Amino acid sequence: MFQLSLVDHIRLSFGSVAASYRAHARAAGRLAARARQTRAMLVTLLGLSACASVVALTGIRPLQIAAAALAGAALVGQAIVHSLDFEARAFAHRACAARLWLLCEKYRALLADVHDGLIDLPETTARRDSLMREVQNVYEHALPADRDAYQIARDALGAGTGTPSDQDIDRLLPASLRQTARVSPT
Repeated sequence: MFQLSLVDHIRLSFGSVAASYRAHARAAGRLAARARQTRAMLVTLLGLSACASVVALTGIRPLQIAAAALAGAALVGQAIVHSLDFEARAFAHRACAARLWLLCEKYRALLADVHDGLIDLPETTARRDSLMREVQNVYEHALPADRDAYQIARDALGAGTGTPSDQDIDRLLPASLRQTARVSPT
């Protein structure tokens, strides 16, 4: 039969929150890079358009057509950049990652308190439940509605890469809280 101790449940929850934190931090970085790239592309396009417009004042028909085409491309580029809204999405993922990092620290603190025997079973359960509500709040209110957030949520539910392994969770914890530190070799 399947058995899951309270500490195992807290560790698994911690691992899921930590994996979501890393995924949102990566998404924020990716979107921020895209925002910088699109801004640079748009500034370049606008600069070329301005230069072509100045040169088109000479009255040469092909230069006037090029200036109009560059201005149109700059307008289309601006519309695309505005509709994709990379900066706002990056900010939302960054804010979500920050809140999840705080929750990771709270999970570590709970695991440390349990490990050191500083809290009893009812308090451990209450703190775990409180953390679960905080995680739910982050997922309900802090996530942007984009493809990255959908994929992160899918992975957190086990539809993607699955639940973090004990080794993955142990890498995120100090040596004293690692499961391998508690298991004696046979």
